[in-house]
Amino acid sequence: MAPVYKVAVIQMHSEILRVQANFDKAVGLIRAAANQGAQLAVLPEYHLTGWAPEDPTFKPACGSWNTYLDQYCELAKECNINIVPGTLVELHDAGSESERLLNAAYFITDKGKIVGKYAKKNLWGPVERAHLTGSAREPHQVFDTPLGKVGLLICWDLAFPEAFRELIAQGAKLIIIPSFWLLNETSEEGRVINPLAEKLFIDSLLTGRCFENTCGIIYANAGGPPARSFIGLSQVCVPFAGPLARLDCAEGMLVVDLDMGIIEEGESSYKIRADLAREDWHYDYRHTLAK
Repeated sequence: MAPVYKVAVIQMHSEILRVQANFDKAVGLIRAAANQGAQLAVLPEYHLTGWAPEDPTFKPACGSWNTYLDQYCELAKECNINIVPGTLVELHDAGSESERLLNAAYFITDKGKIVGKYAKKNLWGPVERAHLTGSAREPHQVFDTPLGKVGLLICWDLAFPEAFRELIAQGAKLIIIPSFWLLNETSEEGRVINPLAEKLFIDSLLTGRCFENTCGIIYANAGGPPARSFIGLSQVCVPFAGPLARLDCAEGMLVVDLDMGIIEEGESSYKIRADLAREDWHYDYRHTLAK
């Protein structure tokens, strides 16, 4: 029988640049998830710092990323829970010509070991590209974890089916996506057409990606007051059912039983992976396929 994993999706509101306070809040939520029997806890993108790259204290705050990563490793081991600690904005080579900020997600096992790292590839327009360095042409990787083969993506990566195809072709059955996605991301003209367009975007793509890749998706977005454009929608999504559970915009936590049998049945029905593996696969591009 396929395993059933209990996963916790944490929709957290972070205070701008109150790094220690945000960390303490995240730790409390992860402990609560572990106490409910969760095997995995996932936090949102930018959960430690918030997104404030124009603030002169932002870069220095990002310089302590490895300290918090080490503490998350200790927490995972202590609480016997796998953790994807949202994203950490990492300052590298500070003060040099090669100084750069990376927005990175990690998979930490319940033994406190880091088995996967992914630096965000698809940066959101000029808002992120002016400040962050993306992973460019580095290939997407799949990681062997206690929950099977897992791929990591971040926020705007959701818009790129190529990212999913690379991960699925390598055998990933779960895709974990920390996010910081707000209601006002689109243009004013777009919001006139549909003021809730970003909600439609997120819900449609998460469900669609599950069907077209026969995978499960764990999506953890930031939450907070709707007056500040937070939309949340953190969810666990699978083929056939779509969201197994989903939050609205407010802070909260889902603890969901994720039956991997649904993923297997999705592939049995749609045979997406089988088609990708065919020698006569008919699209011009190919991916390196898992054996």
